[in-house]
Amino acid sequence: MDTTQDPVLQEPGTQGGRRLTARVRVYEALRGELLSTAVSPFTRYTEENVAERFGVSRTPVRDALARLEADGLLVKRDGGLFRYTPTVTEFTDLYELRVLLETCGLDRAIDDPTIRHDTGAIEAELVVWQERSDAGILPDAGFVTADEQFHTVLLGAAGNAELVGALQRVNRRIRPVRMHDYLTQDRVNATISEHIAIGELVLSGSLRQARDALRTHVGQSQSIVRARAARAMHLMQLAP
Repeated sequence: MDTTQDPVLQEPGTQGGRRLTARVRVYEALRGELLSTAVSPFTRYTEENVAERFGVSRTPVRDALARLEADGLLVKRDGGLFRYTPTVTEFTDLYELRVLLETCGLDRAIDDPTIRHDTGAIEAELVVWQERSDAGILPDAGFVTADEQFHTVLLGAAGNAELVGALQRVNRRIRPVRMHDYLTQDRVNATISEHIAIGELVLSGSLRQARDALRTHVGQSQSIVRARAARAMHLMQLAP
């Protein structure tokens, strides 16, 4: 590893905060940018323009871009790296897989009475969501990460880590479109109340009702963002 090309830098915006290597600083900054609504799918990321922008060498930038590509946030196209936006077909297929994975966690507990959910994990997650409900959360694209956390905790509570890993991979691929689901107050409010309701159903042992509520919850999200995925694909087809 070429540590001479990877200086330690103070993280901006912190008070005596943690010190970051250049590659981590660039990675985290670009990751936050790609998860926001500010980046066009036509913005090209290259080692040269990113290195110039952050005032670092190309070595840490190369590592950061490789990580972002592995995360599924950047894809190679036309000799450069661009923000990943799934096609309509990809989006539909990935959402179908998401539903299968999430309901599988409940189905395995329904089919096998010896499988018990980790109620402590669910209870702890519900405390967080109740606090959000009480505080009132404003619309924000970054809310998608909080939503993903609930769903991975719920699935993980059923005891199959491989299902969780598969769900996380699906989430990374649909996240660039899904984040647009949380730009209106009604969607944020509905997500919070539905998460609480689903979690409480699981804790009460009403697993079939929880599964039905989960399907409805995910299906509503899919229908809302499907149009946005179609629009993004249309824009990409119009690009020169």
